[in-house]
Amino acid sequence: MKYPAKSLRRFAPTTAVAALASATALGAILYAGTGVTAIPESADAQIVRPANGFADLVEAVRPAVVNISTRTIQPASLSHGYNNRDSSDPQYGRKHFDFDGPPEMRRFMERFFGEAYPQMPRGPMDSRSLGSGFIVDEGGLVVTNHHVIKGADEIEVILDNGETLPAVVRGVDRRTDLALLEVETDASLPFVRFGDSDHARVGDWVIAIGNPFGLGGTTTSGIVSARGRDINNGPYVDYIQIDASINRGNSGGPLFNDVGEVIGVNTAIFSPNGGSVGIGFAIPASVAKNVIHQLREDGKVARAWLGVEIQPVTPEIAQSLSMNDATGALVSRITPDSPAASSQLETGDVIIGFNNRPVENTRDLPRMVAKAPVGESATVKVLRDGKELTIDAVLASIPETGQTKKMTTPAPTKDRLGLRLAPLDEKMRTALGHQGEGVLVEEVLPSSPAARKGLKAGDIILKVGSATVNSPEDLIEEVKKVKSKKKPVLLLVQRKDNQRYVALKTG
Repeated sequence: MKYPAKSLRRFAPTTAVAALASATALGAILYAGTGVTAIPESADAQIVRPANGFADLVEAVRPAVVNISTRTIQPASLSHGYNNRDSSDPQYGRKHFDFDGPPEMRRFMERFFGEAYPQMPRGPMDSRSLGSGFIVDEGGLVVTNHHVIKGADEIEVILDNGETLPAVVRGVDRRTDLALLEVETDASLPFVRFGDSDHARVGDWVIAIGNPFGLGGTTTSGIVSARGRDINNGPYVDYIQIDASINRGNSGGPLFNDVGEVIGVNTAIFSPNGGSVGIGFAIPASVAKNVIHQLREDGKVARAWLGVEIQPVTPEIAQSLSMNDATGALVSRITPDSPAASSQLETGDVIIGFNNRPVENTRDLPRMVAKAPVGESATVKVLRDGKELTIDAVLASIPETGQTKKMTTPAPTKDRLGLRLAPLDEKMRTALGHQGEGVLVEEVLPSSPAARKGLKAGDIILKVGSATVNSPEDLIEEVKKVKSKKKPVLLLVQRKDNQRYVALKTG
């Protein structure tokens, strides 16, 4: 069953009310026909509840569940004194005047500027949000949702004991909405392990722990309601549906089975009213384990890519192709310069198998391909002109969206600072809205000093100490000078319209 995208709520930011969509028609349908049917006393199946509840389990795993607090700095801007409303409104000037200063100044502005009231400077504004996460390594690795920390300038992890630790992003995977954070601590932290979500059955008990509405440390229980749900959030995840109560702020929190293993990462809810109605969705541990492992090792996720566009095989299409069943995935386009283009695959082929596994529909193929090893040959079984063919294709790594060629100068200091740099040409200056001097940060290596200090790709380094830098070579030379003095490297960093100094230790 597919749920309409606009009825699904990601519920991480407790302050981002706009993330909640309005009620949909399907929401009303869910209330229809809610009559209760009695279960015969003679039924063989019995509901077995834990004799003493889940108190012991929760007590054991809760110390590894954390709250995620993020801070996003909105740059200073100019804003009009009037909203962009219909000026034909006779009350336009007074009704929609946005100036919030003293009444005397307000009257002055209205009298002398009227509707031509000039743009007024608005200083930087902070946006804060809360979500959930869980520790998976005693050294301080924390799993959460990507949308919990997306765009954040500062991230803090709040432990169960109330201690707050700054965190840096170890890596993110936008395609599955997962992120791996790292905190700096000398202590050994409590952690939990992933379990086997593939063997979770509909009806199994589950426990969710998280930070709904910023309340922190909240535990709810329920059952697995369904498996393999498609919530229109990309092709790589079949979600676990649960009825445990989860709300905004639960995003990124763990879903435990009845032995304390993490079998899912709570990510979204279906809700016609913004609150929990008993339909929540979690990323299965079978997906999360592989993603987190790659983020831990490489800071990114490599997925195999075949390079075909596919569509469902409808009964009409099946009939036109003389197929007995409407199954498989119809190739509607082959991407140029892709593995498929280098193979014998053709437009119009119906893919019915991949690496000796049947492809039942268009949802199956992307997940199968993504799990296959990059650089290795895969066997693709197709139907063509009523005949079955087996075709070999060497899979490549999936290209990033909007991927462009970059002129990169690797900095010899990357092992020390963890930066990969590029010059600022005119095209890049225009794209970034920066016309001054500086060097572009193309990449920040995971777990590096730069990463721990919060530097990000897209930052512009203006100075090293008091020296202005105009190229990666300039920066490298200035860093060498500082290193010879055995001092931290002081960088003046610009992000959007904000500037700050960052001191990085080189050894």
